[in-house]
Amino acid sequence: MPREREEAVGDKAARVMWERYEPVHDLIYFAPEAREAADGLGMRGFWMGYFALRAAPLGAVPASVVTSSFYVFHPARVARALPDAWRYTTWAEALVAREQAMDAATTRLFGADVIASPELAEAADLAWEAATAANTAGRVLAAANQALDRPERPHVRLWQALTTLREHRGDGHFAVLVSLGIGPVEAMVLKAAADEGDARLLRETRRWDESAWQAAEDALRELGWLDEDGALTPTGAAGRRAVEARTDQAAEQPWTALGTDATERLADLLEPLARTVRESGLLPSGNPVGLARTAGR
Repeated sequence: MPREREEAVGDKAARVMWERYEPVHDLIYFAPEAREAADGLGMRGFWMGYFALRAAPLGAVPASVVTSSFYVFHPARVARALPDAWRYTTWAEALVAREQAMDAATTRLFGADVIASPELAEAADLAWEAATAANTAGRVLAAANQALDRPERPHVRLWQALTTLREHRGDGHFAVLVSLGIGPVEAMVLKAAADEGDARLLRETRRWDESAWQAAEDALRELGWLDEDGALTPTGAAGRRAVEARTDQAAEQPWTALGTDATERLADLLEPLARTVRESGLLPSGNPVGLARTAGR
């Protein structure tokens, strides 16, 4: 491995690995197989399917628990989907459906040869090792995913391991935001101001009204993080970099446990998979995770 790549992975493992696994995880939101699976369960619309499939590892918890765990959604958005979703299916059936959806989506997207390759099986085992080693104390979504049974098929096992690692990072990110007093709407305003998501799309999909968005912008202006045009000030840019740095730091533990060599190997194995997803057109421009705007973010 070139020295430059070794330093990039070794010094910033959490960031590098997130850029590799996030696109693969995001198939559960954007692949047509996921919507078909939700519809097959009897879900009423995209959002009921989204919440049912993502929250299924938590069990049939009330909407308030999911609102807290997902952080950025208006409570009314969640309450329109849960617990009504469990009138049409069960959380256990939703888990089976999402596994089947990711089986179909990854097979179609990566191709049968890649799915059957020893490299993919190796990636699945390395990712599962990292996910199993992740410390989930205080990380509810990560813990719920980590507790699921180990899928037999390597490509499904890979997706589930990457999902555990993704939720582990997300749980840590929300903890950083809470510690800094950055609420759900402020977090989205900052994301949009950093050009990592479309402001209108973020606001509408998370179901916050314009007054809530304006109040968040005003609060960030009072902190000196936004200027009058809604752009990040130098103070705001530095503050957001600090949030990301602390998020990365909180997400390092699984990669420390996996070890440098194994982490670098997994990064290499995931890169072509992430690239395939990014180049597939499945991730829409302005999507909430911002991955269509740069190579991995």
